[in-house]
Amino acid sequence: MRIALLSYRSKPHCGGQGIYVRHLSRELVNLGHSVEVFSGQPYPELDPGVTLTKVPSLDLYREPDPFRVPKPSEFRDLVDVEEFLTMCTAGFPEPKTFSTRVLKLLRKRVDDFDIVHDNQVLGYGMLDIEKLGLPLITTLHHPITFDRRIDLEAAPWRKKLSVRRWYGFLRMQGKVARKARKILTPSESSARDIARDFGVDPAKMQVILLGVDDGFQPPTKPRVPGRIIAMASADAPMKGIATLLEAFAKLRTERDLELLLVTKPQPGGRTEQLIDKLSIGDAVRFVSGVSDAELVELMGSAELACVPSLYEGFSLPTAELMACATPLVVSRAGAIPEVVGPDGLCADLVTPGDVAELTHAIAAVLDDPERRAEMGRAGRQRVDEMFSWRAVAAATAAAYENVITEFEGETTSADR
Repeated sequence: MRIALLSYRSKPHCGGQGIYVRHLSRELVNLGHSVEVFSGQPYPELDPGVTLTKVPSLDLYREPDPFRVPKPSEFRDLVDVEEFLTMCTAGFPEPKTFSTRVLKLLRKRVDDFDIVHDNQVLGYGMLDIEKLGLPLITTLHHPITFDRRIDLEAAPWRKKLSVRRWYGFLRMQGKVARKARKILTPSESSARDIARDFGVDPAKMQVILLGVDDGFQPPTKPRVPGRIIAMASADAPMKGIATLLEAFAKLRTERDLELLLVTKPQPGGRTEQLIDKLSIGDAVRFVSGVSDAELVELMGSAELACVPSLYEGFSLPTAELMACATPLVVSRAGAIPEVVGPDGLCADLVTPGDVAELTHAIAAVLDDPERRAEMGRAGRQRVDEMFSWRAVAAATAAAYENVITEFEGETTSADR
């Protein structure tokens, strides 16, 4: 099959969209399919055999100057103007403007593809792709309604209006999701939440678990005593980093510990402010911009990893840490229990946002080296048995074939 895979942003190492695009496209190519990725900035890292078509935006949220004001010479058309004006009025324009741009590109290339795969763009432009004669399938990792609820709860009253405006794109995404032909989602938890929050018919959805790259392996070097690692966007309330920092501060009063946060914080943001308030700056280190090999080494260097999120649609970092045989303390939130399993062999599960419970669980695991070893072995075994990108690609390709057959049947009937 000839596949067009669409992703409005595809950050390589942080956030699930770029990771999904890279590994799924590689394994689809390994199965003999042709894949062309259409992406806005930040562009993905792709493996040999996968084609990248860049769909440039104004890149208004790029690092290190997010919410920037572009030069007049950067504006190319009215879509760019719409993108900038939406940002200026506190909205998030990228899903809608990307869908407009990529629709224009696909209109000229209808004969080049057998199917189009939307990786959670859910912009209005997606509704017109099938009108071009191309069947469309959609991946929805989780409804961003959860992000909105958590951000609203965390925002001071004077900022709640701007938070609501930022998430204004969700109304569009809900409309597009309800009209989608077929939705792939990575967990039963996400499927339930999509049905409830977006009103999508459960019969349209199919759960396909995500995979873990083969490069994530148990360490060959001894783990660093007292090292805890967390993989999260530090200034996103949904990731629960504030809860972890408060728990870590309590543990530091009686233990020699260090915390590695694999993220790039917003300068002067809430995470840095909380670290200063808790006086733990000497024991917390931020790590960003690392290679895959360096990331695997970091994951394998910790005695314990923590995933304190308030919600996750799947949580690839959790599965990757399990692949590195790193013991886990995780939140009982969203799809995380599905990833680690219900029996508690791979991880201790705690109530999201509960500092005392998280503190106790981390201390208990740190004090039991035999249990840490058992958790690590169980986590690695679960990854071997359940989380393969090749299996993800095979199941996704089968879903493509079903959608193509259904679409062609409808087209033939309409022509009669």
